[in-house]
Amino acid sequence: MFDVLVYLYETYYRPDACPDSEALVKKLSAVGFEEEEISKALGWLTDLAEATNEFAESYPQQTAFSFGIRIYAPQEMDVLGTEAVGFLQFLESAKVIDPIQREIIIERALAVSESQVSLDKIKVIVLMVLWSQGKEPDALIFDELFSTDEDSEPRLMH
Repeated sequence: MFDVLVYLYETYYRPDACPDSEALVKKLSAVGFEEEEISKALGWLTDLAEATNEFAESYPQQTAFSFGIRIYAPQEMDVLGTEAVGFLQFLESAKVIDPIQREIIIERALAVSESQVSLDKIKVIVLMVLWSQGKEPDALIFDELFSTDEDSEPRLMH
């Protein structure tokens, strides 16, 4: 599923640039993605749009007046892990995501139905949330989001 999401992100600069569902399924199949992967990815994106609308309607004042600290439930910590939670806190403190986007990212990570979602998958989820809202991270954050665990080497401290 995540390969399909990354393909969509790299291929279509905005969600509204995607063809309709039927044409998109044909295109993704022609590129070589399996039907099950395509179905999961498109369902996940549909649920992302619904979650975005739900959070925006339920908490319209959240972005302007949220200065609190997010406490994660044990189930959320199990799925996200400390590395992903730290990464989300970094993105929020860097003003890349706001509290509502953070909550959407958490909701979408929990929807993946894995016992623990890797940091690489969390990064894809972040990209898809931003992409779905027509927001593009700046170049440095973009590089961080597209780096993988295999890419990471020890950083030199000066």
